[in-house]
Amino acid sequence: MGAKDQPLQLAMVAGEASGDVLAALLLDGLLASSRPVQAFGIGGPQMAQRGFDAWWPHHKLSVHGFGWELIRRYREIVGIRSQLQQRLLANKPELFIGVDAPDFNLELEANLRAQGIKTVHFVSPSIWAWRPERVEKIRRSVDHVLCIFPFEPELLARHGIAATYVGHPLAQVIPIKPDRAKARAVLGLAADAEVVALLPGSRSSEIRHLAARFFRAAKLIKQARPAVKFVLPAVPGLLAEIQAIAASEGVQDWVQIVPGQSHTVLAACDVTLIASGTATLEAALFKRPMVIAYHMAWMSWQIMRRKKLQPWVGLPNILCQDFVVPELLQDAATPQALAASVLDWLDAYHHNPARIHSLEHRFTEMHTTLQRDTSTIASHAIEQVLKK
Repeated sequence: MGAKDQPLQLAMVAGEASGDVLAALLLDGLLASSRPVQAFGIGGPQMAQRGFDAWWPHHKLSVHGFGWELIRRYREIVGIRSQLQQRLLANKPELFIGVDAPDFNLELEANLRAQGIKTVHFVSPSIWAWRPERVEKIRRSVDHVLCIFPFEPELLARHGIAATYVGHPLAQVIPIKPDRAKARAVLGLAADAEVVALLPGSRSSEIRHLAARFFRAAKLIKQARPAVKFVLPAVPGLLAEIQAIAASEGVQDWVQIVPGQSHTVLAACDVTLIASGTATLEAALFKRPMVIAYHMAWMSWQIMRRKKLQPWVGLPNILCQDFVVPELLQDAATPQALAASVLDWLDAYHHNPARIHSLEHRFTEMHTTLQRDTSTIASHAIEQVLKK
């Protein structure tokens, strides 16, 4: 059997649901090539559907914040990384791909690379937004970075780090013109209803910090506009927790909580109240007005604000280099302020449609820039790394 017929022994680590989706796209590209692939490591259900052997589930790496919440999980996460490293060094794969989760992956990549294993990191750490000190660690840890934003390869090249812009995978999945009517039909919503999507995050710690705030804001919005419909797409593993908070806030009878279906909900809504993170970029790709909110433990917030390099936190604002949508963070994320900002967008549909059209235009331009054949470009870049 020739070398090309031998399966590519590929180790991967993807943390959280977003990493699982990104890693699945990489696997799609690699599985489409002529060489068979055996992939294993840490991953989620999307990767499993493509034959990935998950030694640990991806949610084991989910952590929120910098202070006590991180310390509490530190021992478990470091233990998983140590066990994984020992296993990989005992039976070396040809390639390791770390998907996002830089706090976990960069250290692991550095150790594997020092032992002769080629390493690729998918999604450049946001050295342009915060923590620029990571540059040296990236250079030491990886053979190649796959970037999801077009300005990143040039920035990394200045520091001697090889990189390829592969586009943002979500820009491939989400249509340029989302079908609002179809999405509403799926969710049982009237075509002419005013719909607000509530997305309080995909991690348990985010739900604890944001869900009650979002529900209290929804109550204020409903007081002002009784006909508004609210839909919340819950990560299935957090569904019971979200339902319990909804019941405690007395909104369970009129906030429609659905398992998964975040893309359907974003396509259906007029405005979304949304936690800062990848979901804000999804909302922008669906061309939806949004109010970005975030709240975390006090210690985590103090560390985060000191390390921030730009005035924006939300990805749509960072990519537009402007406050195109409001950001209400930490103490500013009161139910009253959240409700007022959402109502402002709902009013714009009737009284200032030019504001809505302008935002849709900017988001469409962003979408076009991010749209590339990610799976194919990424798999080609990975093949070049393997050939070296």
